Amino acid sequence: MLFLFPPSGFSPYKMSQKNIVIIGGGISGLATAYSLEERAKRNGKSLFITILEKNNRVGGSILTERENGFIIEGGPDCFISEKPYALQLCKKLGIGDNLLCTNNEFRKTFVLWKGNLHELPEGVMLMIPTRIVPILKSSLISSIGKLRMAMELLIPKKKSQEDESLSEFVCRRLGKDVLDKIAEPLVAGIHAANPDTMSVKSTFPKFVQMEEEYGSLIRAMIAKKQMMNNSISETTQGYTMFMTLKNGLDELPVTIVKSLKTTNIIKDKEAVRVVKSPSKITTGESIYKILLKDGEGVDADAIVFATPSYETARLLSELDGIMSDQLDKIPYISTATVSLAYKKNAVSHPMNGFGFVVPKPEKRKIMAATWVSRKFSYRVPEDSLLIRCFVGGYYNEDLIFMDDEDMIKMVKGELKDIMGIDADPILARLYRWKKAMPQYTIGHDERLTILNRMLSKEHGLFLTGSAYRGIGISGCINDADLTADAVIKHFYPAQ
Repeated sequence: MLFLFPPSGFSPYKMSQKNIVIIGGGISGLATAYSLEERAKRNGKSLFITILEKNNRVGGSILTERENGFIIEGGPDCFISEKPYALQLCKKLGIGDNLLCTNNEFRKTFVLWKGNLHELPEGVMLMIPTRIVPILKSSLISSIGKLRMAMELLIPKKKSQEDESLSEFVCRRLGKDVLDKIAEPLVAGIHAANPDTMSVKSTFPKFVQMEEEYGSLIRAMIAKKQMMNNSISETTQGYTMFMTLKNGLDELPVTIVKSLKTTNIIKDKEAVRVVKSPSKITTGESIYKILLKDGEGVDADAIVFATPSYETARLLSELDGIMSDQLDKIPYISTATVSLAYKKNAVSHPMNGFGFVVPKPEKRKIMAATWVSRKFSYRVPEDSLLIRCFVGGYYNEDLIFMDDEDMIKMVKGELKDIMGIDADPILARLYRWKKAMPQYTIGHDERLTILNRMLSKEHGLFLTGSAYRGIGISGCINDADLTADAVIKHFYPAQ
């Protein structure tokens, strides 16, 4: 058997060098390598880091395509500034000047209801109303729904500490109208998730905290809004809620790769199994062996799994079947994005916002649509428009397995029905993301507690990524940073 690393006869311990293998070259794996290098340099330590990526590209779901003046995002198109970790990393990498805000003149979101697009009331933040007049004027919420929202101020806080679904939480505090017309479509559009099974504690811990501290979500959000106005964080000052990079979001992983000094990235190498090496070192730490699909192998003193939890489960099935079973309990949902470009003069719809979301009762075949050329500048030629539609999710997952031509035709039909667009697109791009979105279902925190307890017995194994505590790009970057810190402390407890 040929071993990629370390080379024959090499002993890392003679050189006091630690060999860390990161499996997975998405944003979590790349950010972990960056943080490890940063910490090693700061503490004067020697690390050799290897990233194994089974595909021929790194970046994971961050995928940007450029063609004829169009910048098309296949996966995520932005990150949120409220969690400042992506902003901070961009600045560290020297691409802070390329950060791009949303266009405030189009800062509206619409909700499709009974076949018509209704503006989400101004002042609704994370489904919580902070202004009275826009809610009263809204054509989206019924009179009974508005009254029920106002009653939230009088609803006592939950006494039990038990987890509950997002549906239960929203209905209990704000009523079913808000669940059906705001919470469910927003959650489906962002997380592709089912609010009936989604853990509010794991996915929206701030909501739980707001209720606990203020006894009311509306009271909490108004108070926090006032605090934000009085004290704007230096990190997020001047930024909009959604941020991207002027030249495309893939500039982030590309720049990380360029910045890495002691990390070896090996693409087209799929790990199939992790086993305990027969050799042990004198300090009692474990040596692991990563077996690859092509018959090669990699030795490691520590392994960071930056892979989907079901892939990590497969890799660990021989080493620890119980941990593997626990990892397999985290469910995933498949989605697809379809981007269609049109000439401006072929579209009569004003597109006076960032896009729209689609509630489940509408029984449409798309979850949401982003009017990309309105949301961000520098995405299209001057005479064109770009619309990105989301397919799949928890109630239409089977649609992502349609043929390319049929899916694009289906999305064109949806835009014709909803926006009146009858023209043929001048460009169409489809990206499938099979089992790419982890779902934080009820009991997610308990699963993580069990996993952490198991990991504490297997020294040198670490989990990071969106399956655990890293929803969104900023969340993944933060979790990667925490993972790097744990790896350093594993090797150098005194640091």
